[in-house]
Amino acid sequence: VPPMRLCERLFRDVIVLEHRKQISNRSLTDPIMLVFYAGNKSQDSGIAEMEELPVPHNIKISNITCDSFKISWDMDSKSKDRITHYFIDLNKKENKNSNKFKHKDVPTKLVAKAVPLPMTVRGHWFLSPRTEYTVAVQTASKQVDGDYVVSEWSEIIEFCTADYSKVHLTQLLEKAEVIAGRMLKLSVFYRNQHKEYFDYIREHHGNAMQPSVKDNSGSHGSPISGKLEGIFFSCNTEFNTGKPPQDSPYGRYRFEVAAEKLFNPNTNLYFGDFYCMYTAYHYVILVVAPVGSPGDEFCKQRLPQLNIKDNKFLTCDEEDGVMVYHHAQDVILEVIYTDPVDLSLGTVAEITGHQLMSLSTANAKKDPSCKTCNISVGR
Repeated sequence: VPPMRLCERLFRDVIVLEHRKQISNRSLTDPIMLVFYAGNKSQDSGIAEMEELPVPHNIKISNITCDSFKISWDMDSKSKDRITHYFIDLNKKENKNSNKFKHKDVPTKLVAKAVPLPMTVRGHWFLSPRTEYTVAVQTASKQVDGDYVVSEWSEIIEFCTADYSKVHLTQLLEKAEVIAGRMLKLSVFYRNQHKEYFDYIREHHGNAMQPSVKDNSGSHGSPISGKLEGIFFSCNTEFNTGKPPQDSPYGRYRFEVAAEKLFNPNTNLYFGDFYCMYTAYHYVILVVAPVGSPGDEFCKQRLPQLNIKDNKFLTCDEEDGVMVYHHAQDVILEVIYTDPVDLSLGTVAEITGHQLMSLSTANAKKDPSCKTCNISVGR
């Protein structure tokens, strides 16, 4: 064997063995073994093209989740019995607005043993939720010397991974419960904005604040980002006063409304997300939706529902004929109310504290390295 060819083969074997070690530490329930290899079609060592192997066509992607998908395709029957492996070329779709100076994602090429189709491709270490990918496939035949003969690449198709499911959100919920802390009393929900916002509501919306689509803050896989319509409220109180803090990131004017006006036995409560922004503070997003409302129906299909009387974040219960409310002390709660709210239900007044812009969570990106608020799927 020529020295250069021998070095190439050794290099390839080291890559395969190293990734087999990584994969052996992960739980793959599917019968296929996925192995990464480096390079591309024109650079892969030990791989020779051979027209006799059938080229995959009519590729179909199905059963898409946030970290898995099923793939199948059609191919001619000639030389089909010689196929031992499939090569799957998986890449994140290029974003036209991406930072040109940022390192590009390394393409993921998967080697799978030839199993009946469709087959499942699963792996949170190379698949992220709500992300567009391109995929192409080759058929391959492994030779006795370890080299492969391969078909031409198939056509390239595109697909997008899904949001977190209720299963994934329940995992986030359980992590959030661990750090929620003890419960403190509250009496109001509040929403800070600029004076112009409230003037606009009075003039153009008949005094009623309208739901708007939630931004992309929080977990990348959250099913409510960019989809759920609602109005953002806060409810955390200061430990020493039992009242809302006088500072706010969102504006110097505050609408306050009695808690029972928005959160009561006629509403449902849902867990929406758990995240941080590279700081010690952790945020929990909750959704309050009037029973039977469009927001309630949206959440019922996608989010874990909480018992309004017994949960670790925000509770509503009756004591001696009076509704009593509590919130978790050690997380910052972001409450989304899914129906319009009339300003006549509460009061608008200027706060005496500061506008702390640095604490704003508008379109805030979640820290993907935080072990407290991340789960073992795409971030």
